[in-house]
Formats: sequence, C-alpha cells, structure tokens
Amino acid sequence: MVLKEKTALLVGATGLVGGHLLPILLEQPAYHKVKIFTRRNIQLEHPKLEQIVVDFNQLDQYFDHVQADHVYCCLGTTIKKAGSKEAFRKVDFEYPLAIAKMAKQCGASKFLMVTSIGADSNSSFFYNQVKGNVEEEIKKLGLPSVHLFQPSLLLGSRSESRPGESAAIMVSPLIKLIARGRWSKYSPIQAKDVAAAMYRVGQSQGQGNHVHHFEQMMSK
Repeated sequence: MVLKEKTALLVGATGLVGGHLLPILLEQPAYHKVKIFTRRNIQLEHPKLEQIVVDFNQLDQYFDHVQADHVYCCLGTTIKKAGSKEAFRKVDFEYPLAIAKMAKQCGASKFLMVTSIGADSNSSFFYNQVKGNVEEEIKKLGLPSVHLFQPSLLLGSRSESRPGESAAIMVSPLIKLIARGRWSKYSPIQAKDVAAAMYRVGQSQGQGNHVHHFEQMMSK
C-alpha cells in the first residue's frame, strides 16, 4: 500500500513553540512538504521546506498556499509587544481564525493551534477572553479535527525579553510543586514539549474538537 504524501503548513515558525516544531516537521517522515507562513524569509534551507512571505493583513491573497493536510498555528503575542489591545486581537484572534477558515475551505483534515491556559470567552481578563473567543469560533467551523493546546507558563529561550515571564520562570519550580492533581494543567511546560505534543497529536487518528492541557501534552 502506498501512503499518501502529506503536506503540513506551519504558521508562526519563528515563535517559541513554532521554532521547536519546524525542525520536527522537517526531520520526521510524516510530511513530504512543509510550508511556512512568515513575515520574512528565515535562514534555513531544507528540501521539504517552502517559505511563503506573507502580509498577514492580506491573508486572503495567499489562499492557494493554505492547501495542506495538516495546519499548525503557533501565532501569539502579548499586548505589550503588539502595542495595543486591537493589535493583539489581530494576531491572536483575527489571523488564526482567517487561517482556520481557509484551511476548512481547502480541505485540511487537521487544525492544531496553541492558545493558553485560562482561555475563556467570558473571562474578565482581555488576554484570556481573546484566547477563548478564537477557540470558540474555530470550533464552530466544522473542521474534521481541531486540537487546541493550552500551555500554562512556557519555558524556553525567547528572542525578545519578557520581564513578567522571566520573573515567573524564576519561581516556576515552586509552581510545579504546587500544581498537582486537578491543578496540574497550570504546571510550567517547555516549549519543545508542546511542539513535540503537537506533532504527535498531528499523527493520531480521530475527529472532533479536542483540548490538550499539561498532562495530555506530556503523555507519550
């Protein structure tokens, strides 16, 4: 039996999780082609890799490039880095939803996205509210398989400084001690472990909407 050659699309390849996921997608045999949406070319060459430099404010212009079996979305920012609530909402709500809609139209069988613990459209916190809203809207699209990954504090080396996260990382061993049982989903997690979980789940069977917390992401 000849296995179907599959294509993966990764959006957010230069972020903390996406930066770990890209080499996994390229090195593992599951995909014959790996496409990435990026604001600028990255210094990487690989026979499987196709880089598409996009204007995220004009995503509909890149519809044909969304043709992929599995779409991995690792977009995300902070309100401080984005500069405003409106700019943050663009990156964390409008862009992922637009990509998910195109993925649905293009016949993608899986859509996998990193959001955040505490995602809740009814939250009084704007960040959590936006994350919850985008999850709800993507679930409504009717994609065959949707996997939402909700990490708590992400550990790993970032290209930019985030003082608040740096402080949290310093106390992460204490958080890990406290986050037991039903609180385990709040455990800090390495970005590389989230990336590995996304790839692993991408190769699994089953349909419908699924949410993955710390324990699910750490299970092999």
